[in-house]
Amino acid sequence: MQAGIYIHVPFCARKCSYCDFVSWPVTAGNERIEAFADGVCREIGIVARAYAASEPLDAPTLFFGGGTPSLLSPEQLGRVLAAVRAHFRLAADAEITLESNPGTLDSDKARTFRDLGVNRISVGVQSFHDSELRALGRIHTAEQGAAAIRTLRAAGFDNVSLDLMFAIPGQSLESWRETLHQAIALRPEHISAYSLIIEPETPFERWEREGKLHRPDEDAEAEMYEEAIAMLCGAGYEHYEVSNFALPGRRSWHNQIYWRNEPYFGFGPSATSYLEGVRSTNARALSNYLDGVARGERPVEQSEAPAGALAMGETMMLGLRMREGVESARFAARFGVTPEEVYAETIRRLAHAGLLRAGEGRIALTHRGLLLANNVMAEFLP
Repeated sequence: MQAGIYIHVPFCARKCSYCDFVSWPVTAGNERIEAFADGVCREIGIVARAYAASEPLDAPTLFFGGGTPSLLSPEQLGRVLAAVRAHFRLAADAEITLESNPGTLDSDKARTFRDLGVNRISVGVQSFHDSELRALGRIHTAEQGAAAIRTLRAAGFDNVSLDLMFAIPGQSLESWRETLHQAIALRPEHISAYSLIIEPETPFERWEREGKLHRPDEDAEAEMYEEAIAMLCGAGYEHYEVSNFALPGRRSWHNQIYWRNEPYFGFGPSATSYLEGVRSTNARALSNYLDGVARGERPVEQSEAPAGALAMGETMMLGLRMREGVESARFAARFGVTPEEVYAETIRRLAHAGLLRAGEGRIALTHRGLLLANNVMAEFLP
């Protein structure tokens, strides 16, 4: 079996005001991080033994997300990597990504992560304006964001991704342009540009409900998105997914596994796996997660096996996120029918509205469709 690997590190230095991911604020060296590191090593062994009984497990990608994985000590990260290598055959050219916060990254850590085999770092910069970073509840400054990229270069990293965010409270089109200019000047191999989403049960959601959150309106948000596309493409980046841009040959291999609806293992609290057609999600609470692995069990809290119309709809929804769209032959190889046959009327209607283009064996979003991507993709779900 070949599948990507995702490891969720559910800790951060401080919870951001917009974040709804499973994560808990701790300081580096906290005993909960040590308990997590032990637990995830156990989980990797439990799950791998269950699936490796029939065939070897090959992993082309490994992604440490969070939370803030750079809070792990080098020793803890080394232990987790050793557990992965003990149970999986990591490809010789495997993409091994670690997410980091500029406020938790220093030169010693960066060099050690590189020595351990991490070859790609994703840096959560978000903005190059201190006022916007404060609005988001980030712990770092704009200068620390830029310094983190320089630190990674000095440590030998030649594959760096930078996360940016727009439609931030108090952000203007001009300040967004300035952030993009600075990002381009740093020349990371990959840039993700996400629109701020107000998630339920976050401080931002409460402040918006109370009328205390003042964000750019929808027209301004769309203008910011189009500005990102124009500036990044003009600087030589390929716009290969709704929110992602890469220099030639520097796409995220791991995230393409998700968008192509291919198999992946998920380890850690709240992590999701998609294996043999079954999607399973681990326990969210750290105590429940650790109790499960201590018993030698998979700490799964819920699972489902999408089939039929739902499986096809999810494949369309995820595939349309990529600018190359859904390949009809690949879809037919999986489901025995082409998307043109299943969704003939939907495709015709969306193409007529200028939101989709269909032809040459592919179905993809148009530029106009990008601006309404979530609405277009939802049309394919049952």
